[in-house]
Amino acid sequence: MNLRRDAILREMGLAPLWRLRGAGQGEAEPAPAEISPERVPVVLQSASAPMPRPARPDLRESLQQAAAPVVPVQPMQRSDVGGAVSGLDWETLEATIRGCEACGLCKRRKQAVPGVGDRQADWLFVGEGPGAEEDERGEPFVGQAGRLLDAMLARIDLKRGEDVYIANAVKCRPPNNRTPEAAELAACFPYLQRQIALIRPRLIVALGRPAAQALLNEEVRIAASRGKLFSHNDIPVVVTYHPAYLLRNLQDKAKAWEDLCFARRTMAGLKAS
Repeated sequence: MNLRRDAILREMGLAPLWRLRGAGQGEAEPAPAEISPERVPVVLQSASAPMPRPARPDLRESLQQAAAPVVPVQPMQRSDVGGAVSGLDWETLEATIRGCEACGLCKRRKQAVPGVGDRQADWLFVGEGPGAEEDERGEPFVGQAGRLLDAMLARIDLKRGEDVYIANAVKCRPPNNRTPEAAELAACFPYLQRQIALIRPRLIVALGRPAAQALLNEEVRIAASRGKLFSHNDIPVVVTYHPAYLLRNLQDKAKAWEDLCFARRTMAGLKAS
């Protein structure tokens, strides 16, 4: 990271979070858990007391203030999308996910990981798949990558469970945390699709290439997709790096911050229209 970018991030109050190891005067990067809870808003809507939502405006009209091109994605043919889960409520859907045997990932899992958060959230974050800690606890993003995601959310005044829902493209841990295969993504997609239909988010943030490809059903390169708005069933989609990737590639944390700022501007435009 050059000095100019470092100075910009420091002005934004991000220098402690995004600093590379060995940079500066030997200051340690603070753990995400140290972020003050006063920075996050109160719960907008409770999952236990759902409220009707106003009709959403046309996507093209609502994104006029986003200041970025909308990239249309032509969906490829899927087999039986939705299928047996298309009409399930939350409780039945999650029970079905936990008992799913649609692909080989079920053979080595400890438990499936449906998702967590506000079931009427405006923000939906979709990752790749559960890791070892997620497989143990049954909640997505609870390991080191999850702590980084929580810190990233806090920097744009969001918090897990408060107007935010977090899910994965596949609900069972791939062996050795490998990338999910195409057949596994396809087998699990109806569950994610039903979650999207139940949540009705205003904006989806795809964390990493597998999540983006599951949502857009297209070959995706993160570097080429950043800063653009895609669409999944008329819901805008922003593509950025997965937190686990950022832990291995610290130099791209600043790019991820730019993507979060872009997502925040997009959401502001959606709410204003």
